[in-house]
Order: sequence, then structure tokens, then C-alpha cells
Amino acid sequence: MRFSRRRFIEASALTGIGASLLSASVQAESVKPELPPAAAPKAKLALGFIGVGLRGRDHLEGALGRTDCEVVAICDVDPVSIAAAKKLIDSKGKKQPAVYDQGPTDYQRLLENKNVDAVIIATPWLWHSQMAIQAMKAGKYTGVEVSGAFSLDECWELVRTHEVTGSHLFFMENVCYRRDIMAVLNMVRQNMFGELVHLEGGYQHDLRNVKFNDGKQPYGGGVEFGEKGFSEARWRTTQSVHRNGDLYPTHGVGPMAQMIDINRGNRFIYLTSMSTKALGLHNYIVEKGGADHPNAKVQFNLGDVTQTMIKCKNGETVLLSHDTNLPRPYSLGFRVQGTKGIWMDVNESLYMEGAGKPHQWEKAQSYLDKYDHPLWQKYGADAKGAGHGGMDWFLLNSFIENAKRNDPPPFDAYDAATWLSITPLSEQSIASGSAPQAFPDFTRGRWTERKNAFAYSDIY
Repeated sequence: MRFSRRRFIEASALTGIGASLLSASVQAESVKPELPPAAAPKAKLALGFIGVGLRGRDHLEGALGRTDCEVVAICDVDPVSIAAAKKLIDSKGKKQPAVYDQGPTDYQRLLENKNVDAVIIATPWLWHSQMAIQAMKAGKYTGVEVSGAFSLDECWELVRTHEVTGSHLFFMENVCYRRDIMAVLNMVRQNMFGELVHLEGGYQHDLRNVKFNDGKQPYGGGVEFGEKGFSEARWRTTQSVHRNGDLYPTHGVGPMAQMIDINRGNRFIYLTSMSTKALGLHNYIVEKGGADHPNAKVQFNLGDVTQTMIKCKNGETVLLSHDTNLPRPYSLGFRVQGTKGIWMDVNESLYMEGAGKPHQWEKAQSYLDKYDHPLWQKYGADAKGAGHGGMDWFLLNSFIENAKRNDPPPFDAYDAATWLSITPLSEQSIASGSAPQAFPDFTRGRWTERKNAFAYSDIY
């Protein structure tokens, strides 16, 4: 369908009327919701793991260290991963689980296992939604690792399956639990930044060593991928050959969605994306493997830097960056800016009007310490040593505690669909000359009534 600027402007005007009517209530700082009394939890949760590669074993190790869950099933197509998982289970002195390793659809047998209460899916991106949909249909409390979607239909199917089955989908975005992010969320909820206006985040991480491998050792600096690759190089790099968009948006958008109550009094209405030329992966191949290497002839479509601007119903803008193919230090590039101040993680600084010297940054750490989120104050010692600076402990703890009670998760099917949809929408925008692309309302209007309960209780 040809994009009509007139129709877009008319639609925007209509939605703007609705936004103005809601502004008095939903643009204010987040208000702590009334939480229902917690259900009596299962004494012990029976867990199944679909995918026990590097990320899956991170979750597996966390679960093995708890007394309120039992690993009863594992599944993977890779015998090396299965062997590593079994060795890890042995090292913790735990009973070996049922193993499902008979091909790419053997996970379906795991889902038929009546002893499994909940599953964690940590497989290559192409399998995430398919497996999550089947898991919900099987009545399992379903946790699925993050990625971007391949189509809007896929996003809708996640929502419809949850609504039809009543099974919960927990979208496992760990960055929402990062300590500084949660401190800033605490500051946002205390109106330290005033009314929020603009936010930024993304995935800015040199992954060239991950996307290629010599097939002999993990991340060994080779230039092979696909069948000759190892771990993520077997499947992730191919995405850069065929696609051009923000392929991994949720680390950036998840935390910001909590701060501006997306799907809970606010929503994304449209985005526009732009991508640079694609040079980084080709140059890496030539540097490491030589100009005559067969992969030097591969044409990569993924632009080295993709930027996506999102407009929100309540007037905020959100800028997402995807940057994984060039030399750079790691940074998720967060920025939270309101009418009273600004915080940026890249320079670990903030500015609060009237609090410091005019027009000069202050180091943020004293504020982050003062406004350290109560959950980190309470559980920080438990999270010590867990992956990604401790935030993986909070993620897994939230999953297990909610699954034990069969409670709605903090990041549910509607959030998953919204955040995942950024990828196909960004692809469509880039392909159409950066034309705006409308977000579906996956909540079908329920965003006006839903409340943000994230990080208000111990099971968050």
C-alpha cells in the first residue's frame, strides 16, 4: 500500500485529541498501583529448559542454586551443549533431568511432559516465538529470551495465544533490572527529572568476534559463520546478510518503557528508522581472513548503525541505536531527560537544574547511591556474582516467583509484542525511505486502564 502523508497527518491529529484528554492523568509521575494479594506459591517449581547453550546455561546455573525449583527437563539439538548442561548439573550435586535431544522439534515432547510447570526458552532467534506459542498452548508458564521479531503477524500470534490459553508469557529482558537503571527509575518515580520529554537507549556492542569464528575455539577471531561457525556465529550473522533494521531493540527499549509506562497509560504510536552503509563486517573479514576469503564476497545488508525514533502517545520521543559491527566500547547509551534534569550513562553523569553548578555535569554515582532502588538494597547481596552485574539474578528470581504463583509477569505478551515489533517496523521504515510506520495497539485499547506494577513489590 502506498504511504499517504495526508492520511498519516489526519490520523495523527485524531490520536492527538485523545492524548490531550488523557494528559492530566497519564503524563504525571507513575503512581504505585494497588496490587492484589499474592497467591499461595508452589513450594517447588518444576522447570524445563529449551536451549542450554551459553545463555541457557546462565539461567540453568541460577536455577540450580535455588531450593524452590527443580530442573526436570532440558532440550537442545547440540550434543556439546547437552553435555555441558549435564556436567553443570552434576557439579551442583543435582539429579539429572529428562533429556530431549532428538532433533529441532523434540522440544514438543518436553512440552508434553506433565511434570514441567514452567519453561525457559533460550534458543536462536528464529525459534523464540514458535516455541513460546507452543509452550503457552501446552499450559506452561513461559519465559522467552529477547530478540527482535520477524513479522508483525508473529507478534500478534503471541498476544492471541496468551489471550486464548490464559498461559502467561514472561519476556526475559534483564536490563530492566540493571542497578543504575533501577535507581534512575526510582528517581523518575519521585519526579526528580520532572515530566519526561526524551529518552535514548540501544544496543551498542562490538560483536564482530561473536558473529565470526574459525570453528576451532569460541570467539577465536576467525571469519566463518553459518555451518562453519560456533555458537551465535552459526545463526546470528546470517541476519546481517539478509536484513536491515534494528535487529535487537529490547535492551534499550525495555527500561525506557518502564519509565514512561508504555502499554500502561501510554503507548508507542509510530516510528521512523534510518541506517548507514554496511562496511564493518566486510572490513573485518578482509582484515582477518584476507581479500580472497570466500566470505569477503558476501554482501551484508545490515547497516553498521541503525537509529530509530519513536513517538509516544503522551508526547515523549524515544531514540534507539543498534551498532554491533564497528569497533567501539560497549554502551547501551541511555539518556533520560525531563523538565528538571537529565541523566546519561555514557558519561556517568547527570544535571539537575538548581542542584549543581549551572551548565555543568555532575557525577551521577552519589545520586545513584542515594536513590538505589529498594529491591537492590534488599537483594543486592543475593545477586552478587550473578551474570551481567547481578541483574540476571533479579530476572530469574522474578520469573520463578511469578511462575510459582502463576501471576502475570512484569513484562508480558503485550510488552513482548510491542518491543519485538520494533524490528519489522524499522525494516519497513528503512525500506520505504524512512517513512513512518504505525505501531499496532497490541492491547486493543487496554493500555488506558493497565497499571505499571514493575518493581513495586518483592516479586516484581
